[in-house]
Amino acid sequence: MAWLADNWLDLFGWAGSALLIVSLLQTRILRFRLLNLAASISLVIFNALVEVWPMVGMNLATTTINLFMIRKLLSDRHDDTAFTVLQVGPQEAYFQHFLSVHADDIRTFHPAYDGTQPDDLAFQVERGDETVGVVLIRREGDVARVQLDYVTPRFRDFSPGEFVWRRAPRLRERGFRRVVTPPRMVSPYYDRLDTGFRREGESYVLEL
Repeated sequence: MAWLADNWLDLFGWAGSALLIVSLLQTRILRFRLLNLAASISLVIFNALVEVWPMVGMNLATTTINLFMIRKLLSDRHDDTAFTVLQVGPQEAYFQHFLSVHADDIRTFHPAYDGTQPDDLAFQVERGDETVGVVLIRREGDVARVQLDYVTPRFRDFSPGEFVWRRAPRLRERGFRRVVTPPRMVSPYYDRLDTGFRREGESYVLEL
């Protein structure tokens, strides 16, 4: 205990540095910002205590940047103007390339996914010029059965697929009366939405 009392400041500094390194290893953009913010605040305190003022200034700057970026990310989270939904052909080259690049990750979250069919409805969710998610729907009578609702790792703290479901009237105009999600989907997000999804067995259902 005496050693800990004598060295607590050094340990605090090392902990802040370790947290900074951990933040840089994150693929999720929001998680990166939150961990980096915590590291920056810790290092502001540490460097102020040891009176290393240039490092205090640098970490104050990174703290401010992180706060600004987190605020922007959270404000864009449910903003229709921040994400664009594009309907594409399920067999189009770019869509198939995207599925191929993320094939291993897709299998992790959608173990029942078995590929596309020519009559499927395919949607890409874009943030600027970056594809952050895709939704694939297959018709079964008046049921829109979701084959794939996938988000890239960078945006997994968000739920960009919701912007497809917000356009539910467009699905109703196509003759659909309900949406049913995959029963074996890992970490579904539908219970966090205010679009009307309800749990039904292993799936979520949206009445149109």
